[in-house]
Amino acid sequence: MSGAAPRSTEPYDPLRLCVYATVALIAWLLGPWAVLGFAVLGIAGYARARRAGLARSKCLLRDTRLVLAYLALIAAGAVAGIVLPFTT
Repeated sequence: MSGAAPRSTEPYDPLRLCVYATVALIAWLLGPWAVLGFAVLGIAGYARARRAGLARSKCLLRDTRLVLAYLALIAAGAVAGIVLPFTT
């Protein structure tokens, strides 16, 4: 008998890929409004987590301050995408 962990009989469920595709579809349909909404949602979530003590994230950027800055940049780009067509 080996010390290996027992294997799960259930196959891998790539749910995240379905979620990513759904988010991409919403962003495509709603354009910068959807991008702004998701960015604001992310900012609110990370701000709350940071206030609760989260300093390192599983996000590629790791530091929650960098993640918040990244999301703020995305939100600013979305606002520009919403406002600029009306100014030209």
